Amino acid sequence: MAPMSESPAVTPVPVREEDLALVRYDDGGLVPAIVQDIDTGAVLMMAWMNAETLRMSLEQGRTVFWSRSRQEVWRKGDTSGDRQFIRSASYDCDGDTLLFRVEQEGAGACHTGEYSCFFRDFGG
Repeated sequence: MAPMSESPAVTPVPVREEDLALVRYDDGGLVPAIVQDIDTGAVLMMAWMNAETLRMSLEQGRTVFWSRSRQEVWRKGDTSGDRQFIRSASYDCDGDTLLFRVEQEGAGACHTGEYSCFFRDFGG
C-alpha cells in the first residue's frame, strides 16, 4: 500500500469518438455526471459536464466539470485538494447520463466537508 502522502496514479481513459458521439447533451450543452467511489460504491456527487470537460476528464484521468453558476471549467480538487482519479467511465443506455467510478483523494467530494454530497436523508 502506498504511503498516505503519495497521490493516486493518474490513468487516462481511452477516448473513442464513437462513444463520444453517443452522448446526448441537454439544450444547454450539458450532461449530468454521477461520481461514485470505486471501492465502497458510495455515490459521491453529481455535477455537469459539457463536451470539452468530458474529453478533458477522459484524457487527464481526473474529473473536470462545467460550473453552471460560475460559467467556467473546474477540475475537482484543484483548490480543495480533494481530487478524483477516474478508474472507469460509462454512459447510460440513452447516452444522457455519465457515471465515473473514482478513487477519491482527501476529505471527500462535498464542498461542505462531507465525504459524499448525499449525506442528508428525507425524514431523518
